[in-house]
Amino acid sequence: MSKKLRVRFAPSPTGALHIGGVRTALYNYLLAHKLGGTFILRIEDTDQTRFVEGAENYILDSLKWLGIMPDEGIGVGGPHEPYRQSERKELYKVYADELINSGKAYYAFDTSEELDAMRAIYESKGSAFQYNALTRVKLKNSLSMSEQEISDLIASGMPYVIRLKVPAKAEIRFQDSIRDWVHVHTSSIDDKVLMKSDGMPTYHLANVVDDHIMEITHVIRGEEWLPSAPLHILLYQAFGWQPPQFAHLPLLLKPEGNGKLSKRDADLGGFPVFPLEWKDPQTGTISKGFKQEGYLPSAMINFLAFLGWNPGTEQELFSLDELISAFSLERINKAGAKFDVNKAKWFNEQYLKLQDVSTLAVQYLPDLPKKEAESFVHLFLDRITFPQELGEKVKEFTELPTIYEEAVVLNKWNEESQKGLQVLKESLPDLELWEADSIKSFIHVKLEEAGIKMGKVMQMLRVALSGNGAGPDLMISMELWGKEQVLLRLTHAIDAFNKR
Repeated sequence: MSKKLRVRFAPSPTGALHIGGVRTALYNYLLAHKLGGTFILRIEDTDQTRFVEGAENYILDSLKWLGIMPDEGIGVGGPHEPYRQSERKELYKVYADELINSGKAYYAFDTSEELDAMRAIYESKGSAFQYNALTRVKLKNSLSMSEQEISDLIASGMPYVIRLKVPAKAEIRFQDSIRDWVHVHTSSIDDKVLMKSDGMPTYHLANVVDDHIMEITHVIRGEEWLPSAPLHILLYQAFGWQPPQFAHLPLLLKPEGNGKLSKRDADLGGFPVFPLEWKDPQTGTISKGFKQEGYLPSAMINFLAFLGWNPGTEQELFSLDELISAFSLERINKAGAKFDVNKAKWFNEQYLKLQDVSTLAVQYLPDLPKKEAESFVHLFLDRITFPQELGEKVKEFTELPTIYEEAVVLNKWNEESQKGLQVLKESLPDLELWEADSIKSFIHVKLEEAGIKMGKVMQMLRVALSGNGAGPDLMISMELWGKEQVLLRLTHAIDAFNKR
């Protein structure tokens, strides 16, 4: 019987969660829920020098906003607590000692100054220094020293690290769900530090130990971790454990496609790369968040899912449940995915149209009467990308135009349209029921009586009332402006056109 699928998202609390990390969390969530598995959130904070206050809560808040909450882990609990690596420190020492005792790891007493001196020697000869099978026998470690020397150094309190003893002249191979077979020779891997001199594990040891203890079956993570995978395979082999199935996701690329997406690219392009607004506690710098910019969680989920994955169909709009149903690792691309913010905006426009009109009216037009606010939402919903634009649209809508679209006026202001606008100016005061359908019927009748075709007048009427040659439904607009405002706008426009 196969093991139940268990996946994890394991970010480090070193700052705001990058949108690429959010995509990793999403893919883990989708696979877990597709196959009836468990999605775990673990915080990897072994590097305390990079810890940033508030970053862990930011991660949780981001996942909560998007609706991709963990089934187990930070904020939820579970059978493998604690899920914060800094609280599991003693556990890693046990496993590091196990590797020492089995001869798969060793103590290294080299100081940073001694290692810097060694690097300088190699660089002077035009090569790069690696702490590996060739060099370790000449360095200050338990492989080149007697047991007595080792005991004396440890007893004296001499700082040391524990390094993995990488086998010489061996090939590591593993199958990645996205990249198929990966082959790496051990000559390209140095003897990585597993335990630092302060007693904290490095990412590599803690990551592998926790994935094993937490029974992780699939490790889905970014392509930037692919170079670390052979080392992790070596660690699994050293412990005698079965490694999980790896899947390394494609990079998120700059919008133009040349290179990895960074915060600087976002700043230059005027778009966010973080799910929520982030204030750096050290510098006070505030970075934009997709939520604060007006992106909807459903739109972001759909957009992120398509950054590197496709369903194999023409369907583009997916609910979270539909994504869960359609998702598979096999349909993730190897190539990097361009971060096209215009596509994100398109998704937002589509999902905005599906929002409850009444809710949008109350939230974004709170100062208007409910019915009027709902009418404005109906009027502008097809013409906005972000919900906060509703307030701007209403403001523009209610301001008397002072500039009229020149191209339309030049082309359409003639004797017939002039006569038509004058007819409407004189007759509209007589219309009692000021509603869109009544206004439309009334205009049709009055122009017909004057022998004028509606098509000859309507665009000039729109320009006269709004200043623009195109826009939302004109009859609904006239209803919202009200009779008095429409007549005022007509009078102003006719005067302006006649003075040309």
